[in-house]
Amino acid sequence: MWYTVGKWFLSLLTGGTLEKILDTIEHKMDNEVTKEEIKADVTKTYVQAQANLMVGRTWWFQLFFVVPLGMWWTAVCIDSIWHIGLNVAQLPKPLDEWAAYIISALFLVDGTKAILGRFKK
Repeated sequence: MWYTVGKWFLSLLTGGTLEKILDTIEHKMDNEVTKEEIKADVTKTYVQAQANLMVGRTWWFQLFFVVPLGMWWTAVCIDSIWHIGLNVAQLPKPLDEWAAYIISALFLVDGTKAILGRFKK
């Protein structure tokens, strides 16, 4: 029972990626001891990467700035295109300028990452 709950919790946190990797190891290897050692190393590395992501500065920036700005920007776009009448309020000064800088920076950074990523391959 605990194995099933643990497996479900891990799949919830990892989106199933870790489970797919572990299943591949399970089906492709014959030696049980080596198989379990590799699965433990993969799990440890994946959990450490997830922990580093949560400790980093990225998650709170996205939670408190990107998500609300994205919701506001989406509402403005939907209301502008389809005239639904959402009556989306303007952001007060200087938040409107800050929002423009944040959204512009995100597109600039993500675009630059995508372009540089293509050159690395």
